[in-house]
Amino acid sequence: MNDLLARRTTHFLVWRPATNAPPPVLVIGEFAYGNPPKLAGEKRLPLQAVPGFTDLFAVAAATAGLVDDHTYHYWFEVSETAPDRPRDSRVLVTDPFATTVDWRLRSPLLPPPYESKDRQPAAVISWRGGKLVPVDPGGEVADLRADSSPAMLPPNNRLVIYELPTAWSRQAAPEDMGVGVGTFRDALALIDRGAVGANFDDLDVTALGRSYLGDLGVNALELLPPADSYFKREWGYGTSHYLAPDAELGQPEEFSSSTANHDLAALVLGCHRAGVRFFVDAVMAFGAHEPHRTLAYDDFCIDPKDSPNDPDARNSRPDHGLRDGFGSTLWRYARPVAGYDPVSGVSLPALFPARQFMLTYLARWMRDFRIDGLRLDSIENVASWDFVQSFREEARRLFADRWAAAGLAGSGDDRFLVVGEELSLPLDLVREGRLDALWNYGFSGRVRSAVLGLSDDFPRLVREMIDCRSLGFTDLTQAVNYITSHDVEGEWNLRLYNFLLRHGVAEPDVWKRIKLAFACLLTAAGIPMILAGEEFGDEHDRFDRFGNVDQDGGKQVDPVNFDRVGKPARADVLRYVTRLVHLRTGHGALAANETTFLHADLDNGKRIFAWRRGGDDDPVIVVANFSDWGTAEPFAAGANYVVPNFPVAPPGRTWWEATTERAAPDAGREPLFPWEAKVYHLRS
Repeated sequence: MNDLLARRTTHFLVWRPATNAPPPVLVIGEFAYGNPPKLAGEKRLPLQAVPGFTDLFAVAAATAGLVDDHTYHYWFEVSETAPDRPRDSRVLVTDPFATTVDWRLRSPLLPPPYESKDRQPAAVISWRGGKLVPVDPGGEVADLRADSSPAMLPPNNRLVIYELPTAWSRQAAPEDMGVGVGTFRDALALIDRGAVGANFDDLDVTALGRSYLGDLGVNALELLPPADSYFKREWGYGTSHYLAPDAELGQPEEFSSSTANHDLAALVLGCHRAGVRFFVDAVMAFGAHEPHRTLAYDDFCIDPKDSPNDPDARNSRPDHGLRDGFGSTLWRYARPVAGYDPVSGVSLPALFPARQFMLTYLARWMRDFRIDGLRLDSIENVASWDFVQSFREEARRLFADRWAAAGLAGSGDDRFLVVGEELSLPLDLVREGRLDALWNYGFSGRVRSAVLGLSDDFPRLVREMIDCRSLGFTDLTQAVNYITSHDVEGEWNLRLYNFLLRHGVAEPDVWKRIKLAFACLLTAAGIPMILAGEEFGDEHDRFDRFGNVDQDGGKQVDPVNFDRVGKPARADVLRYVTRLVHLRTGHGALAANETTFLHADLDNGKRIFAWRRGGDDDPVIVVANFSDWGTAEPFAAGANYVVPNFPVAPPGRTWWEATTERAAPDAGREPLFPWEAKVYHLRS
């Protein structure tokens, strides 16, 4: 058990406040509705140094006069430490370890140079049976007692990950896109047939009786950062309150207060009941408006531009350029201090405060929300491979504890995954056990080149696209492949529909090439990941249809539009992708590493390749045409394209073409159309 989290059940705590300053003060009361809301019954209670420590301060909750079963809002008054604010001024900050925050009630606006963005939301806690208990502002709690066994979850080599933004849109009026928050309840409605959407309850995909993601067949949900963020209606890559689920994602438009803890737990339960793993996108390189910036800046934070020679200033890439916080505040991971360790509870001569804070954040999410995987953002700007490794090891240890608590033998190693985003692809992160897997950014560029027919060495392009081991990975679970991710900045990162338009591909060829790209993604060695909407060819809404998106104008705000699902051409793409997703999660050949290239034909303008996944006994074989060439008069009797040495179906079995769901007794000798893939497997 994490020591600080254990202490927080009976005490209010402040760790590492400014030295040589007045002690922190707890400011606590109850939420009072009004215009604006207020803190009613305010009490101010000084914290005292905990015996044996100089950097940990506490006040016992039992001494605060709290009433059983009541919910309280509170801040800590501390001395300012941020370099761009008046040093030693007294300000109210959110508890950095708060499990709930309430943005309806923020600290008072202070005189300049303080700004409105410096106002901190109140933390929320309840006093129940002599314990401080995490609750939502209305008293709702996270309840995972009905959680299913982790043994029911899919192993890593069977995963198809669905990356879901929390900004959604709909056609509000002609020429007008209504953009709103896709809440935890909306996400649950994509999975649970018994749930209905909240902000998007008018969509077909969130209607009662629907399970859009269940029908699609994906078995891992990665919600873009679900921890609380100052930023609204964008992806959330600027975490503000690490231990609290995002208040906005827990507050449908008609709710009077957020139910984020309750709703996130319900979403995780719904995922697990459906056999879907829940991944957390963790942003640990930097934070935005996070309380430690005020509470103990020098111990936790750094601006590399001010201290380029500081051990925390440089990124982990070979050129060791300055770390980039993208407008947020970077965390320190390389400079040790002496003092209280929130993980072990003892005083250490050399500890790294931000590392221990992040391990506490990890413990909260692993324990209270039973997450099944992590995606770590911007590894080069975390810049500490040692810390990344310790984070991975602690995450796996905590999952092993959950596995054992369920009465299961072993550790469940293949039901948990820690993936890192480092787009320069330093494979030593995987080889040295720092991470389990990396985002394979190169897959996106290769598949886009392939469906445009662009390459000076097409055989190599296809080999590197389809078999991640050709890049140096040793197992398919080490590479997460994707066509598009949430990072849609720049021409080669756009949603695929817009990318193809931008490169001169017109409809209906756009739909053919989207299908071809998905055939590659879902039959390649690697863990496939689908950005929400790509499975039906969604497009950018907030920019022109050629997708002029950049860091300042759209990278984190262009939403997914599920209104488009039913459009005929897009529905056809969705059916195609759905068939391949079910094949990917269900067929053993696609869960194996074995990948063999059977055929390449580059004669007379052709770019036709065939590859086999799995062994000879029960393979999946793909025949893909990356060219304008097609069989002449394809519907005429005897028209075909012959793949030499295509295996004959064994007695009692026949070839089946997965994308059209039809028997294919002539597999390997069928007509081939431009920009088409045929995906064959055996059936009895």
